[in-house]
Amino acid sequence: MRVCALSFGIHLRLIAPRHTPEVDKFLLPWRSPMAKYSKKASKKVERAMHERKRGTLKSGRSGKKVTSRKQAIAIGLAEARREGAKVPKRRKATSARKRSRSGTRSRSR
Repeated sequence: MRVCALSFGIHLRLIAPRHTPEVDKFLLPWRSPMAKYSKKASKKVERAMHERKRGTLKSGRSGKKVTSRKQAIAIGLAEARREGAKVPKRRKATSARKRSRSGTRSRSR
């Protein structure tokens, strides 16, 4: 590995024949080494997806059959959260009132 410093600033460039963990640490500082989802969470999502494919996955409240892929993933993640698996927090949904206001406010005079 060779480090080159340019004369007009403190710009460092790493030159390596292939990516190594040491090089990646300098080139990709934003990439975090920790996993976002635990293995338990991925197993729950996998199970929910298989049930959806078989047609046996039911919605929690209404008991209707789930056909949406996104909904199956959400059900798997919710089950994993309930059991204490490592899963990021739920995204907060915007209310229908806020969405309708933001879309229809543009008036031309």
